[in-house]
Amino acid sequence: MADQLIMTKEGYEELVKELQLLKTERRAEISEKIKIARGFGDLSENSEYDEAKNEQAIVEARIVVLEKQLKNVKIVDKSALNHDSVTIGTKVTIRDKEFGDEMTYRFVSSVESSSDFDTITDESPVGKALLNHKVGDSVEVTVPSGAVIQYEIVKIEA
Repeated sequence: MADQLIMTKEGYEELVKELQLLKTERRAEISEKIKIARGFGDLSENSEYDEAKNEQAIVEARIVVLEKQLKNVKIVDKSALNHDSVTIGTKVTIRDKEFGDEMTYRFVSSVESSSDFDTITDESPVGKALLNHKVGDSVEVTVPSGAVIQYEIVKIEA
């Protein structure tokens, strides 16, 4: 059995929505592109056809990944979360010990991360360092540049 993937309900719903979009709208769009590109003639020198087929392969691969992930999801029940430590589904406020800046993040699984600046994943350097720590704990994080940053956990909430 594959590893369980722990996610928030919101993250799960986003993956379901993305899968539905890929299976319906994106497949239809790409099918139309392929149909049009075939009309341009010789497929061996048809860049539009090649591009559409490549796009189709990328979409189909993403569909396979999403379906596999969704089969192994365990949704975090926010009402049952223990707010004593940082876990997926909690919101954590941390303070940079050198500069005193405070930042608040939603702690999510890497699968549900977004381009929002208000999330932090369990697989990021900071996320790995914070996972399972409690309010008042200090953690050291070695960021990709090699610098070491110290954070203090100020608050954990749902």
